[in-house]
Amino acid sequence: MTQFSLNDGSVVVVIGSGAGGGTVADVLSNNGVGVVCLEAGGRLDPADIVTNEAEMFGKLTWLDERQGSGIAPPPFPVWNCKTVGGTTVHWTATSVRLSEHEFHARSYYGDMAGTTLADWPLKLADLEPWYSVAEDRLGVTGTHGIERLPASNNFLVFEAGAKRCGYKEINTGNLAINPAPRDGRGSCLQLGFCTSGCAVGAKWSTLHTDIPSAEQSGHFELRTEAMAVKLNHDNNGRVTGVDYLDSDGKLHTQATRAVCVAGNTVETTRLLLNSRSGQFPDGLANRSGQVGRNYMRHVMAGVVGVMPGQVNLYRGAHQAGIIYDERHHDEARGFSGGFLFETVNFTPESMARFLRPGGWGKEYAKLLEQYERMAAMLIVGEDPPMAGNSISLHPTRKDRYGLPVPVIHYEHHNNSKKMLRYGLDRGRRIYEALGAEQVVEMVDVFPATHNMGTARMGNDPATSVCNQWGQTHDLDNLFISDGSLFPTSGCANPTLTIIALALRQAEYLTELIQSNSL
Repeated sequence: MTQFSLNDGSVVVVIGSGAGGGTVADVLSNNGVGVVCLEAGGRLDPADIVTNEAEMFGKLTWLDERQGSGIAPPPFPVWNCKTVGGTTVHWTATSVRLSEHEFHARSYYGDMAGTTLADWPLKLADLEPWYSVAEDRLGVTGTHGIERLPASNNFLVFEAGAKRCGYKEINTGNLAINPAPRDGRGSCLQLGFCTSGCAVGAKWSTLHTDIPSAEQSGHFELRTEAMAVKLNHDNNGRVTGVDYLDSDGKLHTQATRAVCVAGNTVETTRLLLNSRSGQFPDGLANRSGQVGRNYMRHVMAGVVGVMPGQVNLYRGAHQAGIIYDERHHDEARGFSGGFLFETVNFTPESMARFLRPGGWGKEYAKLLEQYERMAAMLIVGEDPPMAGNSISLHPTRKDRYGLPVPVIHYEHHNNSKKMLRYGLDRGRRIYEALGAEQVVEMVDVFPATHNMGTARMGNDPATSVCNQWGQTHDLDNLFISDGSLFPTSGCANPTLTIIALALRQAEYLTELIQSNSL
């Protein structure tokens, strides 16, 4: 197993092993660049992954204290993972590209009061080649000749109701889940526990793919239970090392040539803000004052229909069904941007938690007893960035690492409220078109899983943190490699775009290193 010295300043330190970090680490190491990957969590073996949501919640989830305000659920405002593979172990594998207009929200939507809308510093054509590479690496259904997953009952209800409502662009989705064995990974068994991990590896995760590939390169070292706490820099404005705590709480410093931070927005933001110094009093890479601002998490709500007959929505892939018709921009609907309808197969435990939070009594029990007759979908919509939606550090409260507790503040923009009302109404019609006996809306009950913004990319250092490569404006050897980069959210689940950007960044960083330009 490859091991690097703490004093080896030739290595690139990658913080996080999920979609962004795991991808960057794999590409760099297989390009011959030495990589040390610091992962705050431990590593699961396939035998550790079981079809038990409650058990896997404890094994996967980042449970260190966070605080929420606004409409972010106070005790649990975001849901991400603390394990090798990061949130790719938990994700639903939905892999949808952003549309052209979503790269140019400011130009398309105009001046939306109360927002910080911005165009991306790149366009769809710049990312299309990397989307294609990402889809092939992940084995995304509906691309590269890969067949789509079979339709579940939940999808069949979803599709039939949608067609009655006039929707036309409907399929079982572009999913990074193997319908048949591919690239050494097994095929989907349709067990319905995608968000609890996938022991057979049918669902793509860096745990099963990029991390083992990087280890085989001979240029990669993974350090688990290694919590990055601070980035150090010299007087020339270059990162020189990363302070991290090991499993025993001992502090180490790894020297570095460059750093790629991929902590899933909350931890990326906390690390930058906690690395303040005399030269960077407001946090590292934060001369613009934009680190932690413009936090986005998608406009999201659920619709559950109690249908006339059994659906058994728990069978089949978790999110194998999408309606695309509403993802365009059409001001005639009364709001800017668009949204997707996506099927979802809540387990009984999740249904009890989200269907009516705090619900109790005979009426609620009677509703839950209809579980086998329930069909369910999510509305996933574009979330306009606002300066006030932010991630900051608590002024006094510390966690077990001695770090300031992150505070996540989130409010809906008026555009989001209009989109939600429209989407919920259309979702209700889909189930009512098939004779649903009851339709229940779930609004503002989910902890965020699609975390974006806070270190946005852009061409102007005064209004953005990074350039189009994720390279910070203030420090040329510091890169951001996760969804923190997004200037706007679009309505597509973000992981595929994170991976495409990470692939592009890794090749760019390789060129800089190999040409001694960094």
